[in-house]
Amino acid sequence: MRLREFFAEDAINLQLQSTTKDDVLKELVGLLKLDDKSEQTLVKMLKRRETLGSTGIGQNIAIPHCRALAVNRLRVAFGRKLDGIDFNAIDGKPVHYFFLIVAPPLEVSNQYLPVLGKIAQFAKEPDVPGKLSVVATAKEFLKLLEDKNI
Repeated sequence: MRLREFFAEDAINLQLQSTTKDDVLKELVGLLKLDDKSEQTLVKMLKRRETLGSTGIGQNIAIPHCRALAVNRLRVAFGRKLDGIDFNAIDGKPVHYFFLIVAPPLEVSNQYLPVLGKIAQFAKEPDVPGKLSVVATAKEFLKLLEDKNI
């Protein structure tokens, strides 16, 4: 299992427009192209998850994630906001790179935690934030995932 396998080109936005944490969550969920009710449910679940503790893991990276019936399989998305957003990250720094992970409550393939772990592993690589800041297209982002071979 490679991280690259989970990302679709149309679920990558390198120019997020949002300026608040809640709006970023909505914009990321919008990348999954679900119906309105499912999107609202996911945003509500992600906000609830954030109240438990920020998913901003440091190095300008956040990994908002949740389980919800609104999806029938594991879904991921990536968004970038070069200006950065206050996301209550553990290091107190603004977040520029957002990896969204959502999965159904019961998942036969049980990939939710492994994918979360792989994204965290990818994010902890010292050169990753710098490389994420310069990728110009979704294809370049996907190539970065491939090159890291995580």
